[in-house]
Amino acid sequence: MTDSDQTPPAGSVDEQWLEQLLVREAREHRDRYVGDEGFSARVMAALPAPVAAVPNWRKPVVTGMWAIAGIAFAYALPGAVHDVAREAFVLLSAKPFSLSAIGAMVGALAIVTYGGAALALRRD
Repeated sequence: MTDSDQTPPAGSVDEQWLEQLLVREAREHRDRYVGDEGFSARVMAALPAPVAAVPNWRKPVVTGMWAIAGIAFAYALPGAVHDVAREAFVLLSAKPFSLSAIGAMVGALAIVTYGGAALALRRD
């Protein structure tokens, strides 16, 4: 078989050339099938049973539980949360930051957030 048999002529509108090529190849190779005498069936029977899939509701429930835990923590310790927020504001407002430092902080925060979300939402 030459390359000219496998590709349609330039500008051809015939879209059946690939189907015709596949049918011709199937005819040529039909007699070359090698029987496996039940080997495939024995292998499939010997495979372990599939593990039960994780329910679809798990991701939103886990995410909601973490959100509730965070809110409950902030509500239970309002003085500590307020002190931490105030100290962070004082620290950030007392020192001038360059644009590259702000970008690095935002990038680091994004990486940590993405990593935490990926860990919490991974499929087991």
